[in-house]
Amino acid sequence: MQRRSLRRMERRTKIVATLGPASDSPEVLRRMIDAGMNMARLSLAHGPVEETIERIGRVRAVAEEAGRIVGVLVDLPGPKIRTASFEREVYLNAGDDIELVQADEGATSDWQSIAIDYPDIVAYLREGDTMPVGDGGIALTVETVHGDRAVARVRSGGRLIGRPGMALPASRFPLDSPTTEDLRLLETVCVAGVDAVAISFVRSGADVERVRQAAGPDGPMLVAKIETQEAVDALEDVIAVADGVMVARGDLGIRCALEDVPHYQKRIIAAGVAYGRPVITATQMLESMLRAPTPTRAEVSDVANAVLDGTSALMLSGETAIGHDPVNAVATMARIATRAEREFDYQGWGQSRGIQQVAENRGAPASVRITAALSAAAWRAANDAGATAIIACTNSGTTARAISRFRPVIPVLGVTPSLRTARQLSVGWGITPIVVEEHATTDDIVWFAVIAAVETGVVKTGEIVAVLVGSPEEPVRTTDVLRLVRIGGQAR
Repeated sequence: MQRRSLRRMERRTKIVATLGPASDSPEVLRRMIDAGMNMARLSLAHGPVEETIERIGRVRAVAEEAGRIVGVLVDLPGPKIRTASFEREVYLNAGDDIELVQADEGATSDWQSIAIDYPDIVAYLREGDTMPVGDGGIALTVETVHGDRAVARVRSGGRLIGRPGMALPASRFPLDSPTTEDLRLLETVCVAGVDAVAISFVRSGADVERVRQAAGPDGPMLVAKIETQEAVDALEDVIAVADGVMVARGDLGIRCALEDVPHYQKRIIAAGVAYGRPVITATQMLESMLRAPTPTRAEVSDVANAVLDGTSALMLSGETAIGHDPVNAVATMARIATRAEREFDYQGWGQSRGIQQVAENRGAPASVRITAALSAAAWRAANDAGATAIIACTNSGTTARAISRFRPVIPVLGVTPSLRTARQLSVGWGITPIVVEEHATTDDIVWFAVIAAVETGVVKTGEIVAVLVGSPEEPVRTTDVLRLVRIGGQAR
């Protein structure tokens, strides 16, 4: 893959963009990548899995042609109850009545009748049940139940398209994740070589472990979606076994008190970063850009505040899947994030991570403690030496994510022989992934990593870089070497 110049400081906060009908063409995908998309998200809740596999192929082909590293994240549907598809956009008006029925094979929904994809759904409904639809902006209240049909009144209206979810009383509709269907779909996307999988409606670390067992030791990166009160309550247990987390604010705002969501967001981001996990903040980031060319002032503030909270990535959903201008949505997100990063307290953040580090890693395996300690030392040494960049030589991505949690003001280069690891690092805060050949000795790893950094234009002759590396000969890979290298004849 051709290396491009990176001398100008790149945006550190990554952008995850959901693909759909509006962003299917290779031309639009290429423009989205150029506008700043770092990872593509595909939802298995909308359309057949074969369609998702085709989209993965398109992303791979366009990224390769562009000479860019772009990750692919696939969302498992989870136990969420969804409607049959609204083939065309409809608008529900407050005060209108609408029929609720069970979705049979081939059923669709419209402004008169919503077919719900759940066995014997009407038998579970009760008069007075409130049913948020989608991300909760639309709400229905069940008025009457007769046999296999119910009638609901629209309490708050709005637009619907595709297969939005419906939230029903938890006591009658328990959420067990992963579902049998999730595991079937997981097997298919693993064969397709997807980089990351998002697990919906996680409630505990055990849910993540079940998916990991099914995916196998060489499976994709697992991202736990925090969208239930149970997940918030078990946050550290979930993060400890996941590879990343998502602040899924849509369902979180339905299943928790709405006023708690901003505070949960800050808590989830802080915990994820402390554990060296990438954190994706999602849902309604630039919702008005589904139809409008510019976001609202409140949305701009929301995105900027997520950046200042320290989120690793920002996610666009309908804005790029079905919005009228996916490329503009990505470009707008990139501009807002770049501006917010100018106000970020890099020094203060790094110092607070160093203070917390000892307590966070107490009781962890020796390899984890060593990598954590050395990454902290690299952050301090890079500051003291006036380094231009930090180079993390990594096979799994752990070393790059460990230094990333300190949010250094200088670039972090994740140098790896694994293209899959590089794609997974595409969602890591401040990390520029670079693919190199595999080498057999520590000296060679350092030498060729520095050469790669010079070739990308990040560093120049006479400048200093901090290099983190481990011995490839050790049975347990541990990052246990830190070198300060002045670029020039002394590099080796």
